[in-house]
Amino acid sequence: MTQNYWSATDFNVFTIEGLDQRMAALQQKIQPKFKELGDHFSHTLSTHGKGEFFPHVAKHARRTVNPPKDSWVAFAPAKRGYKALPHFQIGLWGTHLFIVLAIIYENPDKKGIAERLEKNLEVLTSLPNDFIVSGDHMKPDVDLISEVRTEGLKKLLERLQTVKKAEFLVGRHLSKEDAAEMTEQQFYNFATDTFNHLLPVYDIVINSYD
Repeated sequence: MTQNYWSATDFNVFTIEGLDQRMAALQQKIQPKFKELGDHFSHTLSTHGKGEFFPHVAKHARRTVNPPKDSWVAFAPAKRGYKALPHFQIGLWGTHLFIVLAIIYENPDKKGIAERLEKNLEVLTSLPNDFIVSGDHMKPDVDLISEVRTEGLKKLLERLQTVKKAEFLVGRHLSKEDAAEMTEQQFYNFATDTFNHLLPVYDIVINSYD
């Protein structure tokens, strides 16, 4: 019998009370998978030819009281630090898994990124119908691109230019039930397909496209 890659207990980590207890479960159950994914997809993303990517497994080291509500492995073309750069993430909330390209508030080029995306909006509107967008990486709620359409995307991008804390995330979500039904190969295929769709967006974001 082929073993599934994710399980319900992976997502249930985020229901564990207490910082130390939740962190211990994250380190035991989730971070080994993030390391595997990090090693694999940092190589995959590097083959795109727009820089060497390095994996960054979230450590949540600054937390002293509140346990993390989500966790992730990020991919960026830098060995140290990634939050100021456009970066990719594979991560979990208690309800779902996410694979996204993220521009978060630490990025110093948010205005330029928003302008480039707005000029090339079709790179977003042409994504498959299950792709999502969000303006805040701290919240699990997102919108389908197919529902917000051009007007909604323009509002998010305008906010990215004018609001200091504004962010822009685009990618896919997978419910915990659907994720738990995937074999390892099925999940890797899903992640690869998602990244393949996001890489043209990344090229616009970093101003490196033909």
